[in-house]
Amino acid sequence: MPGPIEEQTYGSYLKIDELLSLQHPESDPPEHDEMLFIIIHQVYELWFKEVLHELDALVVHLNEDRQALSGHQLHRVLTIFQTLIGQIDILETMTPLEFDSFRDFLANASGFQSAQFRELEFLLGLKNAEHIERFEHNPREKANLIRRFEEPSLWDAFIAYVARQGYQVPDEFVNRDVTRAAGYSAPIQQTLVEIYRTDPALTRLCEALTDLDEGLQEWRFRHVMMVQRTIGTKMGTGGSSGVDYLRSTLFRPAFPDLWAIRSVL
Repeated sequence: MPGPIEEQTYGSYLKIDELLSLQHPESDPPEHDEMLFIIIHQVYELWFKEVLHELDALVVHLNEDRQALSGHQLHRVLTIFQTLIGQIDILETMTPLEFDSFRDFLANASGFQSAQFRELEFLLGLKNAEHIERFEHNPREKANLIRRFEEPSLWDAFIAYVARQGYQVPDEFVNRDVTRAAGYSAPIQQTLVEIYRTDPALTRLCEALTDLDEGLQEWRFRHVMMVQRTIGTKMGTGGSSGVDYLRSTLFRPAFPDLWAIRSVL
C-alpha cells in the first residue's frame, strides 16, 4: 500500500526552507548591511530568470506569427524592469561606509559576472564573444551563453516575422550571421517607416520593443548612478573598472533602427 500523500503547503510548494537557507554573509562578525546586499542581488537573479522565460516565450510567439501574444509578454517584461529599477532605491539606503564595511569580503565576486544578465544581452542581440570566456569556471553558465550566442536574437525573430507579413526585408537580413550584433540598416529603417505609416497594430509592437530597449537603458543608467554614489571612482570588484566600465555600456541600444527612424517619421 502506498503511504499517505504529503499535504502541499505554501512553504513546500515554494521551497521556502531552501530559499531562506541561501543567504550566507561572509563578514565575521556579520556586518548588518551584507544581508540586504545578498538578498537584493539574489532577487535580481530571480527576476532575470523570469525575464528570460518571458522573452523566450515572446520569440516563440513571433516565430509562430502570434503578434498579439508577443505584446502581452512585452508588457509583462516592461513591468518587471520597473521593479528592477525600484530595487535600486532600496540599495541606495545603504551608505558608502555601510557598503565598505563588508566590501572586501566580496573578493572577486561582481555583478559583472552575472551569467543570466549576459544571457539577456545576447537574447536582445547585444552579443560579445569575450563575455563567454569569463565563465570558464562554470560549464553550465558557459553552455547557456554559447547557446544564446549562437541562436537568433529577439530582433532576428522580429525581422523574420516582419518579412513573413509581406514587408520588404532583404534576404541578407533574414539569413544573416546571428552571432553578430545588429547595427544600423537603411533598408530595415525604410521598412520600419512604412510600418509606422500604414500598420497600426505592428507599430504598437515596434513601440513596445522600443519601450523594452529604453527600460534596459534606464536600468543601466540607474545602476551606474547607484554604483558611483556608493563607491565613487574606486576600482570595481571582480577586476572591472567600476563606474568607468558601466558608463561605457550606456546609450547602446539593442534595437538601433527603431531609434534611428524617429528623425524621419
